[in-house]
Amino acid sequence: MSAVQRMKVANERHSKTITQRGHVQKTSRPVNDDKSPVGPWLLALFVFVVCGSAIFQIIQSIRQGL
Repeated sequence: MSAVQRMKVANERHSKTITQRGHVQKTSRPVNDDKSPVGPWLLALFVFVVCGSAIFQIIQSIRQGL
């Protein structure tokens, strides 16, 4: 496909958005927002490390108090 033909196809595809100024979607691809940026294993590891260190500090403060 030549560059002129590719430009013509793109112009025809996006010509309907010219009259929708300000109301055009940012992307023509469907957006998949239900995916979290962090996987469940990484989240579980983070919670384990944070809770484990908090429990460790509590145990140490109890031992020093006795």
